[in-house]
Amino acid sequence: MILSVMTILGSFTTPMRIGTNPASMLWLLPLVAAIAIVYKATKVHKVQPWPFAKETALLFGSIILFIVVAALILHGVAWIVTGQLSVLLDGSAF
Repeated sequence: MILSVMTILGSFTTPMRIGTNPASMLWLLPLVAAIAIVYKATKVHKVQPWPFAKETALLFGSIILFIVVAALILHGVAWIVTGQLSVLLDGSAF
């Protein structure tokens, strides 16, 4: 009994390994869905199925859109800093 409890508690001290490939980004979708559902559930006065689902879907889409835009901007900044900055500086007047 004690050993099984210690094993379960010990599993929370080791982080789950998630890769950096595009397929691992699918783990983002359930997290965003949970955030959208809980946020909308705490903000509405009365939960009615259709308006709640519509507002939750709109929030889910806006969060995903913001994450995609932020990722594209950060990817562009990383591309400029790591690879293209030296090329741009070599051709400059400095």
